[in-house]
Amino acid sequence: QVCEWLDWNDHRGRPKEISCRIALNRLAQRGMIELPAARAVSFVARNPKTKETPQSWAQVCAPLSKLGAIELVLINADQALSRLWRAMMREQHPQGDGPLCGAQLRYLVRCRQGVLGGLSFSAAAWRVAVRDEHIGWTERMREQRLPLIVNNSRFLILRSVKVKNLASHVLGLVSQRLSTDWFARYGVRPVLFETFVDTARYAGTCYRAANWVELGLTQGRGRQDTAGTGQVGRKQVLVYPLARNWRKILTAPLPWARIVPGARLQQPTDWAEEEFGRTRLSPRLTQRVCRVARDFYARPQASIPQACEGEAARIIGTYRLLAHEDTNIETLLQSHYAATEERLAQRPGEVILAVQDTTSVNYTKLVQTRGLGPIGTQVDGAQGLQLHSTLALTTSGLALGFLDAQCWARDPKEFGKKKNHLPIEEKESQRWIDSYRAVAQVQQRLPGLTLVSVADREGDIYELFAERAKHAQAPHLLIRAKHDRAVEDQTTRLFETVDQQPIAGHLEVKLPRQHERAARVANLAIRFATLILCPPQGKGNLPLIEVQVVHALEQGAPKGTEPVDWWLLTTLPVASFEQAVEKVKWYSERWNIEVFHRTLKSGCRIEDRQLGDAHSLEACLAIDMVVAWRICHLVKLGREVPHLEASIYFAESEWKALMFYSTKNPQPPAQPPTLGKAVRLVAKLGGFQGRKSDGEPGTETMWKGLQRLADITSTWEPMQQEVLRLQHRLDEITESSHRLRRSMRGGP
Repeated sequence: QVCEWLDWNDHRGRPKEISCRIALNRLAQRGMIELPAARAVSFVARNPKTKETPQSWAQVCAPLSKLGAIELVLINADQALSRLWRAMMREQHPQGDGPLCGAQLRYLVRCRQGVLGGLSFSAAAWRVAVRDEHIGWTERMREQRLPLIVNNSRFLILRSVKVKNLASHVLGLVSQRLSTDWFARYGVRPVLFETFVDTARYAGTCYRAANWVELGLTQGRGRQDTAGTGQVGRKQVLVYPLARNWRKILTAPLPWARIVPGARLQQPTDWAEEEFGRTRLSPRLTQRVCRVARDFYARPQASIPQACEGEAARIIGTYRLLAHEDTNIETLLQSHYAATEERLAQRPGEVILAVQDTTSVNYTKLVQTRGLGPIGTQVDGAQGLQLHSTLALTTSGLALGFLDAQCWARDPKEFGKKKNHLPIEEKESQRWIDSYRAVAQVQQRLPGLTLVSVADREGDIYELFAERAKHAQAPHLLIRAKHDRAVEDQTTRLFETVDQQPIAGHLEVKLPRQHERAARVANLAIRFATLILCPPQGKGNLPLIEVQVVHALEQGAPKGTEPVDWWLLTTLPVASFEQAVEKVKWYSERWNIEVFHRTLKSGCRIEDRQLGDAHSLEACLAIDMVVAWRICHLVKLGREVPHLEASIYFAESEWKALMFYSTKNPQPPAQPPTLGKAVRLVAKLGGFQGRKSDGEPGTETMWKGLQRLADITSTWEPMQQEVLRLQHRLDEITESSHRLRRSMRGGP
């Protein structure tokens, strides 16, 4: 029950009952809570163990090549194998058969001559100085990442087995399979082995032969040495990496628990406090983040010194903020995620599209900047960062904010290496699943909404569909297919099977201008079907997935242009032509995230930021992302709800300065203009002409107009202050003149 209250679960979602029991007992010992009296428990075995019969172990003396295949037998619930393993350890291992601590796996080593030995792996040691220093762990990192290390707690080759190089060969075999076995049982894929060799008994030769790395000696305390007397004796610590990027995984920035939206103690004064006011930073740093966000929004295309209006203190403060060790993309966007979720909560019953996409941010010009990675096809080519974001959209395309964002630099040493054989957790493809899980958490908190994760062909990952299949109430998927997958009970594959369906109808879709392609209206022929997909080869552990497939193929495309050919896979119901059309329209809104990326790069000029390391660039990118989103949001609001007052989006000084500049009337109106009118006036500052054929303003004219509006406002504000000062002075002179006249007349 306490685990439910605190949402205290492990990585697989199971309540951490043992940890909770320990915590409750400690609270009771300190007198902070009162527990019921403990029940009487007898630890006497009901069925005393009978005396074990002596085992007859294999007698082997031969070269390794003569043994044939060496097999590792995983001991699960097989009682006979378990008794055999324990008997072997009790008889021949100096530490016996246990107890093994925490999570554990045991293996028998076997060949055709019989059992040769055994191994066990269990939870890693809680704290080892030389290991933690070698990894580069902080205390919090160690607490969070310790499950990714597994301890080789027992290793035995029987005394009757005399085979040269057998032990190192067994270590090589177990390093190839333990990660998969451990994940299958505990849901964690370890990246590092550790073991402790008692140098008084053994030299550890087999570990060195298997390329294990010596780190140094322990302090000699052991698990049960709470008094610190060091009675166990010092042991040699050896480790073996199970993943090439093990250090990066173990030292990656720790994820922050999402801020759950709730009642604010103090209402935000403006949009910057709305989006950044709840960051988990100190109050001083939070205020600085809000100030930097206002500066960046006022002048989206300006450099950092220009955005800070040349004030030395503001410039230095901005650079220090971006370089601060606690300011990364996750910490800076936490508050924005909560604000986005609050906006979603105001739309009960609606469908929200969570659009995922990846883009490269090019910083090749920053030759001296540290921590960048390749973003092109050559390791020594273009350099920069990768950004994967999830943008929440209404079905009409209104951007409500971000639900997740990930930023990373590719490792030049790993770039270009084939990773097909690696588990998905070690590939960049994992980012799609991580973002989907973030959306799933929002769906859990907002059950009244229907969240749909939308992605292009890069998101056609079978594991993503398998992730969705784990929970019936998880967000739905709408993915553009890339792979022509196998279909259950069909002789043809996915694409051919759907093409055999009749055309259900036609749909006209407006395609926006993109690169060299002109905007046009595409006539799409719609087919749909319900199919069951088979997992790819080598992934037989994944389940069959039932999906609805919608094929939208453009007919009569202009010459020289590539016709629209969308294969959409969805977990949403598609039983009619109308439902198929609905899914095609939803997918067509995916282009809004492309507009956001263009706004981010061209409008906010993020690729022109000049900072000394990737960490600072990432922090700057987080603030620019919210600025770019706000520009896109403003443009869309001006189209959808133009009748609202401009004061909901523009500060009083901004809309008054805008009206003064536009009307040339020094006396601003008492009431603010409508949002639609204000958006068009700002766009005109950025070059929008407002003719009938021009349509509605776009993001490009908007970000240019906002920059001009910032300059106009900064000029208008001191002018208004001077006008007010002169007016006040004129009132004083007038009052003095009246008093003088009254005194000359002798009146009161």
